[in-house]
Formats: sequence, structure tokens, C-alpha cells
Amino acid sequence: MLEKNPRKIPSYRLHKPTGQAVVTLCGRDIYLGQHGVPASRERYDRLIAKWLANNRKLRDLHRSNRQSTVTELIAAFWRYAQAYYRKPDGTATSELSNYKQALRPLRRLYGSTPAAQFGPLDLQSVRQEMIRLGWSRKNINKQISRVRTVFRWGLEQEIIDTPVHERLRAVRGLARGRTEARDTDPIRPVPESLIEAIRPYVSRQVWALIQLQLLTGARAGELVGMRPVDLDTAGQVWVYAPASHKTAHHGHARTIYIGPKAQSVIKPFLPGRAVTTPLLSPRDAVAEKAIEAPSHRRPKQQPNRRATARTVGDHYTVASYRRAIQRACDKAFPPPDGMEGEEMRQWRKEHRWHPHQLRHNAATHIRREEGIEVARIILGHRSLGMTEVYAEQDTRKALEVIQRIG
Repeated sequence: MLEKNPRKIPSYRLHKPTGQAVVTLCGRDIYLGQHGVPASRERYDRLIAKWLANNRKLRDLHRSNRQSTVTELIAAFWRYAQAYYRKPDGTATSELSNYKQALRPLRRLYGSTPAAQFGPLDLQSVRQEMIRLGWSRKNINKQISRVRTVFRWGLEQEIIDTPVHERLRAVRGLARGRTEARDTDPIRPVPESLIEAIRPYVSRQVWALIQLQLLTGARAGELVGMRPVDLDTAGQVWVYAPASHKTAHHGHARTIYIGPKAQSVIKPFLPGRAVTTPLLSPRDAVAEKAIEAPSHRRPKQQPNRRATARTVGDHYTVASYRRAIQRACDKAFPPPDGMEGEEMRQWRKEHRWHPHQLRHNAATHIRREEGIEVARIILGHRSLGMTEVYAEQDTRKALEVIQRIG
């Protein structure tokens, strides 16, 4: 890529948010260190000389950029992550938002630090900030692992020339009961009474998702995008192959078995549905709600802009599905008047639940009735010790079980 004006030399500039010097080469911002000091000006002159010698191309210039700051490393990684963490349909995976959360305290505390100088004590300071923010112990351990991944990626790309991530591995994970970080309770199945209580407050689409999770043991993310084209309805037990799922990027296949009970949940949504259209659509839910509303509460013919600002997608996301359940829990179990603070948090903890708990309901039931190996196959868990023969036998057993109980 050439500059618009081939005679113009990109200028040495101040990046106000960070106080660093920056130069833009071929559309990429390269941070040079503290603005206005001889070291950053020297680095600017060196980069420009190499850029001109390289026919005004940026290729391979980053190899001489040994003093990249943490901010520059994060920016480079983020460009990579936005392209890498994508589902087959092009939508972003949840890992992008996970990295955004992990890198925010890192950049805030150490953005101007040379990435090659970032060490174990610095990582512990970032971790302490996560504790101060109230993050849970398990989440902090996962986010610190993501921070290490960014530095490892920087070494692979030769943005930094020292194996920083190897030094960072010396920082052990937070242990239960030996840290200030809060521990979350183990995920438990949802009591049936709490599930039934929200039925009047959710759309039939959300209720169908709830029933499908209970009957199939599938993850919420595997069901929200279900389409007719993904269903094989030839046998007594239907087979559903999700277009995207949690372990697809590892090359693993995911098969979800749908027995007679789950089939009866799906069938009302099939007639007239295009094969590539999601079966359980929030757009349908909104339209049905508008029809059922009393005439004096129906939307006007020309609603104002604020009323139509929210865009309703053609399928639920895991987040929107979870929010629908939480809103229904709040309606089914309204807190007593005047409750606030810690009492309110405890009330919601006792009366709210989330979709992933439904998978635990299904797992508990299947394991109790048919054993752990059948549950493993139905739930899509992988076991390194399983052989091809045993997997085939388990699959046949799983089909028999799901026809009976699903």
C-alpha cells in the first residue's frame, strides 16, 4: 500500500490519550514511546529510513520495532482477534468480549510500558486490579491466561523479541480460599418450581428453548440458531448438527439427538419456515406479543424513533436469551418493597437462574437414569480414553435412551 502523496513523509505526532509519539505508516499507527524525547524521535527517524528503503511498504518493519509498548501490542492483537474469533457465519464469538474485559486493566495500568519489559510483578498488579474490580477468582484466572496469550502472540509475530509469556507463567493461578478474590458458587440444576414459575412471563419461543435444553442437554448457544436445514428428521430420533458450536474451532463435530418430546416442541415452529431461517426468532415473539396486546396498548401506526431504536434480530443470542429469563424471574418473584443493597442481591441470587443451569438439569437426570457414559455422548463431552468401538456402542445406547426420554 502506497501513501496518497508519495513525496510526503508521515509526521511525528502526539497521541493525546496516552502521551506517546505516534507515526502512521500504510494506515497503521506505530507508537514510539514518550512524545518529545530524543529516544522516540530517534525511533521515528529509524522507522522512516527503513520504510523508505522498503519502497514505502510496512512489510517486515515491525521486526525492528523491539520496543513496542503494551498499548501497541494490544492494538495489533486486537486487529488479529477481530478476524480470528469469528463463527462460520461471520459473527463474532464471545471470546472477543472476554479479551476486551481482560485487556482493559492491562492497558490502563501498563499501556505506555515497553511490552518486552512487562514482568511477573506487573502481571500480579493487573491481577490485583481485577480483584479490586470485584471479579470472581475463576474469571480472574481465565483472564490472566488470556493476557499471557497476548504476549505469546506478540512473540510469534516478532512484535516483541523476548519470551515475556514464559516469565509470566511463573505467576500461579489464584487458589480457592487463599485470596481476596470472591469465589462463585458451583452451578446447580434449577428447581422445577423456579422453571415453571416463569412460563407466563416468557414468549413461546423462549419457553421452547428452555424445554429443548431440558430434553436434549444442549448448550444455549447450540440451540438459539437452530434452522430447519440443520435438522435430519428421517429417523425416529431426529439429529441436529448445529452450524456453530463451542468446540467447532478444534475440528470437533457436535451431534444433538432430538427425541419425540423435543420434536413436539419444535414441530409448531416448522410450517411455513424457510429452511435457512432460525426456528425460534425474537422477531416472531415481538410480532405475536403485539397481536395479543389489548387494542388500547397496541403500537401506533407511526411510532416515534426512540420506540423503534432497538433492532430485533432474527435469532436469540445467548445473552438475549439469558436476559429474557432474568426479566421473567423478576416478574415471577418481585422483591418486597424497600429491599435494596445486599438484601436485594441475595434475593436475586435465590430467585434468578440462567440457561446454563438447564444443561446441568439434563446432565443430572440422564446420568442418574442411564449412567455417566451415556450422558457424556448426549451432552457432547469428549473423553481422551474412549476408543472408536466404545464411542460407537455409546452412540447406539444414546439413541435408544433419547428416543425413550427425550
